[in-house]
Amino acid sequence: MSKYKLNINKKKYEVDVDSDTPVLWVLRDNLNLVGTKYGCGIAQCGACTIHVDGKAVRSCVTPVATIQKKEITTIEGLSEQGNHPLQEAWKTHDVPQCGYCQAGQIMTAAAFLASNPTPTEEEIETAMQGNICRCATYNRIKEAIQTATKR
Repeated sequence: MSKYKLNINKKKYEVDVDSDTPVLWVLRDNLNLVGTKYGCGIAQCGACTIHVDGKAVRSCVTPVATIQKKEITTIEGLSEQGNHPLQEAWKTHDVPQCGYCQAGQIMTAAAFLASNPTPTEEEIETAMQGNICRCATYNRIKEAIQTATKR
């Protein structure tokens, strides 16, 4: 076990875990930041997406040892009041059904929009294709992203 100093959602944390512990489990089990979800465990579904230095990263396969001295953002840190333009657009379009994948969907979309604030419909589809929604709300997800670009 080793101690790791982490900067998550603009707060400092110290955890004592094995170096190969996935960030997902550090967030959920050690820090009680449970908005990031476990989906597949092999970086294929996107439910566990967080931001590492502004880039979308699958936390289920990212060892904690690789994120020291980096800026980590989880769904809890995207906006203090839950009023990020994507979160508001998600409500407007009533996107979630079961809601399980939504944090990962929003985090992927937020990183994408940070680098491409006025995407085409095709660019949105391409950017989001790595995130799986078991309820198949893909059309509403795309509409919400398009709405968020206008906010």
